[in-house]
Amino acid sequence: MPDNQSAPSALDGLRVLDLGLLVQAPQAAQLLGDLGADVIKVELPGMGDQSRWIPVSPDDRRGAYFIGCNRGKRSITIDLRTDAGRDVFLRLADTADVIVSNFLPGTLDRWGLSYEAVSARNPRIVYACGSTFGPEGPDADRKGADLAGQAAGGLIRRTGPDNPTPVGVTIADHIGSQNMCNGVLAALLVRERTGRGQRVDVSLLGGQIFAQASEYTYTFLTGENPGDVDRGHPLLLMTYGIFATADGYIAIVGVQPPMRKAFFEAIERPELTTDPRFDAPLFTPEQKRAFFDTLEPTFRTRTTADWEQRLRAAGQRYAAVREYTEVAADPGVFENGYLQRVEGADGSSELVVGCPIRLSETPTSPGTTAPELGQHTEEILLEIGLEWPEIEDLRSQNAI
Repeated sequence: MPDNQSAPSALDGLRVLDLGLLVQAPQAAQLLGDLGADVIKVELPGMGDQSRWIPVSPDDRRGAYFIGCNRGKRSITIDLRTDAGRDVFLRLADTADVIVSNFLPGTLDRWGLSYEAVSARNPRIVYACGSTFGPEGPDADRKGADLAGQAAGGLIRRTGPDNPTPVGVTIADHIGSQNMCNGVLAALLVRERTGRGQRVDVSLLGGQIFAQASEYTYTFLTGENPGDVDRGHPLLLMTYGIFATADGYIAIVGVQPPMRKAFFEAIERPELTTDPRFDAPLFTPEQKRAFFDTLEPTFRTRTTADWEQRLRAAGQRYAAVREYTEVAADPGVFENGYLQRVEGADGSSELVVGCPIRLSETPTSPGTTAPELGQHTEEILLEIGLEWPEIEDLRSQNAI
């Protein structure tokens, strides 16, 4: 990255209006903010984003979902359901480059804030909509959330051999946010060529299917579903999976045939190099099961750190299975900017998730704190030309 951290960011000068709830749209907007955009979060007065109401615990009212997906934004409260709120939002949209939302399809249309309505006033607007099942088809108007995306997209069937188990993070939302951000950036590039914005649609279901393109293709080619996860990936019939160690777990990320001898020597099982049961480049499912059964007692004899040292010296591909607290103790994630220490609103040092993208000439600039509900309402309304009497009138109508 350039040493000059005051260099302009990639999206300097662009304004994003974030109408999102929970994760899908808010995280996409946050990534656009990391890339330099001015992100204004539009929230319902008195309520705000639903993620504000998912506390860390009954005794700690801070919201990890809200803080994690909304740092660096400004918050304005507008009741989009009211005529006055709709009108003030349209004035704000006249100044914007991008709108992102993940309301149920048709909601913004009913409030008079459809893509057609906004683009008629601002033809350059990029209007991104996220949904659960997509904007078309028989399920378009069904409510849903991350778990629905994981389930409907087939991911949960791939996570364990017994009871279907969801991934322990909102992975459908996160993938949906990445797809939304990609769509917005593509639409902005097209706008540079044509002068016009466009509508962008992404969904949790579509993102989950795309994320499993290889596995779906296996089914299309064979007519069969992939097998169950059994300590590894059902389609990667090799030394690719998780082993328990003396104090934790380690992932062995595929041992290619030229590296097998060094691998077996590193784990002190050189006799397996010539074992005829395991000499094929790819195993059958039965061979893989037998191979893992053979190796499991060996990996339990040493700690994860011991295995990391031996496998690294042997040039193998591996990774310790880590908890978040262990990741946060890794200096490498800070050197790459994946986690960052920032100064909080009260001057204290806070740890935040950084931007996963590095740009050599236009550095990213992750925001620090998430806004209080409506913290910047008057500031933003004054920016778009409203006078104080107009602001007070909007407040008297409960429109802001």
